[in-house]
Amino acid sequence: MNVPQFKKENLNQTQLPRHIAIIMDGNGRWANERHLPRHEGHRHGVESVREIIRASSELNIQYLTLYAFSKENWSRSKDEVNFLMKMLGQYLDTELKEMQKSNIRFRMIGRLEELPVDVQKKIKRNIEQTKTNTGLTLTLALSYSGRAELVDAFRKIALEIQMGAITPGEINEKMIQDALYTHQMPDPDLLIRTSGEQRISNFMLWQISYAELYITKKNWPDFHRDDLIEAISNFQHRDRRFGRANDLIAKH
Repeated sequence: MNVPQFKKENLNQTQLPRHIAIIMDGNGRWANERHLPRHEGHRHGVESVREIIRASSELNIQYLTLYAFSKENWSRSKDEVNFLMKMLGQYLDTELKEMQKSNIRFRMIGRLEELPVDVQKKIKRNIEQTKTNTGLTLTLALSYSGRAELVDAFRKIALEIQMGAITPGEINEKMIQDALYTHQMPDPDLLIRTSGEQRISNFMLWQISYAELYITKKNWPDFHRDDLIEAISNFQHRDRRFGRANDLIAKH
């Protein structure tokens, strides 16, 4: 049986997704399948993070957003949460040099104040020290919830109404978009989810309205560069109509 080879050279460089968002799922499942403790799945998941960031940069993807830790993840065991926060802090330290070398700009979305103080400081440091980089914009979603993001956006708009800056009748989609955590980046074109789950898990609820979905059964630690290229190749064969008919798109 011939297995298709997905290589960078096979991609149409004029039809690359501008923004790729990934729900990195399956670390625990990967570990369970190998009769390993859950933290081994997380450790191997970090290796996939490094590989996919490097590949995205090499492929000239402009924005990459990784769903790294949701608000719901705080309900996991104290030991697992502590391990994940420690690993996050170590990652922020070790990868800063690589971000600078690769011209990667680092950002974060979510409720920063809910993270450990030492992690907050490292996030702020990495954002500050990479803010002038002009390559891939890497965003980690941490203590993130799509619903919480909308609540925070509506609170911001409500405050402007209270101050008399705007009226309720003036609220429009752009105003909401500008109030989101992601106001500095375009909406995702491609949303990838690993481990085969058929849901979006409270991730970027507003922003993925017209994103193309790509779901793979591979667990996150098994998701590599070739898998990313395969997902992009699949994306490039989609007919993106944004609610319009084909004949109307052709006219534009």
